[in-house]
Amino acid sequence: MYSAIAANKRNTVFIILFFVLLIGGLATFAGYATGYGSSAIGIIAFVAIYALIQYYCAGAFSVAASGAVQIQKSDNPRLWNVVENIAITEGMPMPKVYIIQDEAPNAFASGRDPQHAIVAATTGLLAIMDDQELEGVMAHEMSHVKNYDIRVSTIVFGLVSAIGILADFFIRMSFFSRGSDRDKNNAGAFLILFGIVAWIIAALIGPIVSAAVSRQREYLADASGAEITRFPDGLASALEKLKAYGRPMRRASRSMAHMYISDPVKPSVAERLFSTHPPLDKRIARLKELGGKF
Repeated sequence: MYSAIAANKRNTVFIILFFVLLIGGLATFAGYATGYGSSAIGIIAFVAIYALIQYYCAGAFSVAASGAVQIQKSDNPRLWNVVENIAITEGMPMPKVYIIQDEAPNAFASGRDPQHAIVAATTGLLAIMDDQELEGVMAHEMSHVKNYDIRVSTIVFGLVSAIGILADFFIRMSFFSRGSDRDKNNAGAFLILFGIVAWIIAALIGPIVSAAVSRQREYLADASGAEITRFPDGLASALEKLKAYGRPMRRASRSMAHMYISDPVKPSVAERLFSTHPPLDKRIARLKELGGKF
């Protein structure tokens, strides 16, 4: 378990380093190809600032996008007690607890670290889960917090989003570089090329990398959650219900899909290549296999 956590953290560092070097290389190329070498510094600064905003405001953005409402113990003692018991058992800070008014059963965790984490569950999830299943789901979400998955997914998402914004920006800027001057036309062509490359990275490579990281972390959170409760069958049963009763959320956001325990958007066949979640059947099978080890 702990070796898997360490390996995933190392892989994540390599992925983030890859994105940083890639962005730096593209920025340097775009700056010198267009004759504005200093613009590379501005591009890198923009990406860094954007990623930092994502990092520090991840929880607030998630709450706003999902429509979650923060609760206290008196608002829903059942959910609160489950989260509180897990936090005490694992020696973790008590996260902020939210409820989403949505009949689609789902839950997510967000934030930058255990000291600034939030966990949320939909009313649909609370309605169909028994106590052991709810404990399994929240242990899964708290595992994301404990393993710092929330930090990793936030950083990766921020970097991919920043590249997408840069792609759009440079393609638009290319139109202002056109004119009778040859140098301007060359600069415009380079801006278009830079924008297309950045768009390909954001639209194809970024989601594949993000999905690969998220899928492995879903498996790890399932195993960690089972270790917390010492009852893998509880989470396995919860995933069975998510498979049977799952539906798209009303305020589903593709950009937040990786945060949920189950994909909040029903993807098409083509989109499954980039799905941030492994198939529920595989997750259930792994949990049932773990069941005999406790």
